[in-house]
Amino acid sequence: MARQGKGPAPTADGRSTRWDSHREARREELVEAAIRAIDEHGQNAGIAEVAAAAGVSKPVLYRYFTGKDDLYRAVGQWGAQHVLDGLIPALLSDLPIRERVRAAMDAYLTFIDDHQAVFLLLVDHRPDTAGDPLEEGKEMIAAAIARTFGDMLRRLGVDAAGAEPWAHGMVGFGMTSGEWWLRRRTMSKSAMGTYLSDFIWYAFHGIAKSYGVDVDEQGQLHLSVVEPVAITPSRRSRKDA
Repeated sequence: MARQGKGPAPTADGRSTRWDSHREARREELVEAAIRAIDEHGQNAGIAEVAAAAGVSKPVLYRYFTGKDDLYRAVGQWGAQHVLDGLIPALLSDLPIRERVRAAMDAYLTFIDDHQAVFLLLVDHRPDTAGDPLEEGKEMIAAAIARTFGDMLRRLGVDAAGAEPWAHGMVGFGMTSGEWWLRRRTMSKSAMGTYLSDFIWYAFHGIAKSYGVDVDEQGQLHLSVVEPVAITPSRRSRKDA
């Protein structure tokens, strides 16, 4: 029996690659059409309105999405990316940290205000299949915030393990607060931005201080003790014992 040699790895069919790129680009166009339809028709916009906004028939739409749940997941990813496009540049700017937080909250509130129907549709939608149309988007935002906070702490040589749970907590806080504001409208966007940014700032400032980190007037982080004090469950348990 002849031994099979190891030949070169098979290369992807060029036509297949071009089709994948075309399909992805077409999906993005259809998601943009979905945003326009939801912005215009509100939370009750369905596949028919999306198809009309895209200038295609419903069967054509179903070539690119398996159904409404699949389309809404893509809309959720679109929303998450646009939120990140506002948050991350603000958080990484040269402004003092408190001003960065305020700028990030203003960008977030402006986005959900501009696309209120999209935001509330995604919050209210209950897929026929398991999953959450916002799940992947929330993970994207939390991961980006965790990296940002983690990098700040690691540069100072202090424990950055809390960055991930804090980021997820912040995303949940922002989601529920944003939903409340859009539904109730009991205060201006400026006032809402002040309350959100103050809450996050004081939480961040308190956590940083517990690690021996001071924030100066320019928003720079500095160690204020020789050995940073890390809060861990074991330390708390010994204290409470």
